[in-house]
Amino acid sequence: MQKIATQAAIAPPAGIPLSEKEVLSWAQSILETRFKRSNYLTSPQHVKNYLMAKLAAEEREVFGIILLDSQHGVLGFEILFHGTIDSASVYPREVIKSVLNANAACVILTHNHPSGRPEPSSADVALTKRLQTALDTIEVRVLDHLVIGGADSVSFAERGLL
Repeated sequence: MQKIATQAAIAPPAGIPLSEKEVLSWAQSILETRFKRSNYLTSPQHVKNYLMAKLAAEEREVFGIILLDSQHGVLGFEILFHGTIDSASVYPREVIKSVLNANAACVILTHNHPSGRPEPSSADVALTKRLQTALDTIEVRVLDHLVIGGADSVSFAERGLL
């Protein structure tokens, strides 16, 4: 699992000008700290902001999961698969292994569209249903699948696709 930055690690050096890349990295560290520190997901917008900061700049398609306990407490975030500019192969077996290793009760699936357009494809919908069926067999709920495209996102839950 990815390590979440501590407060000391995210403070910028005093009086030293930062590059745009450093500022964005610092902002991402702040969002990660807030995401982990809040521990419980209470705002869908908070999750979207975190994932946009995490995935929007990826040049290739990546697929990840937010692992949650039974009270929707954040156990972690993992990027499980890296793909090409317009697709990523996702294997339910590997998703299930990560869920079981974290002892997660529910998950939020996510992937990015490097094109910047978050509209889900028919393949995205089919994959989500396949993963939902696989995770149902081990009694793990899929709360949402968020597709990130640049500064925008699409929620399967909000669209009634789950």
